[in-house]
Order: sequence, then structure tokens, then C-alpha cells
Amino acid sequence: MDLQVQFGLRVKELRLKIGLSQEALAYKAGIDRTYMTGVETGKRNVSAKNMDKIIKALELPVPEFFNSALFN
Repeated sequence: MDLQVQFGLRVKELRLKIGLSQEALAYKAGIDRTYMTGVETGKRNVSAKNMDKIIKALELPVPEFFNSALFN
């Protein structure tokens, strides 16, 4: 599976787990909602800077974000 898709699926999984809408997560991360849609669908090549913003908005340490069967 492509890394962009893996990242997007993990973002969506965690976003739903904490009960946030795409719009709310995008706002919290300081990025556009339409960009967040592209991230979750694996259509965006997310920069390290935006990965960091999204992971921080999910209130997780980076290692915990990547500690998923999706990345193994």
C-alpha cells in the first residue's frame, strides 16, 4: 500500500476515534478542509511539516501515530 494512502487511512482512523469532523481537525491543524480531504483519501503528498501539524492536532506523539498495523 502506498505511504500516502497509509497516512491518510491512519489520520481518518484516529480522527473518527476521537470524534472530530474533517473540518474540525483541519481547523485544529491550521490547514484547509479540502486539503484534509485529499490527505485522508491518499491524494495528497503531505509534507513533513503538515504531517507534524496533523499529528499534533490529533494530540499524539509521532511514534504513537506510526505505531499501527498500517505501517508494518
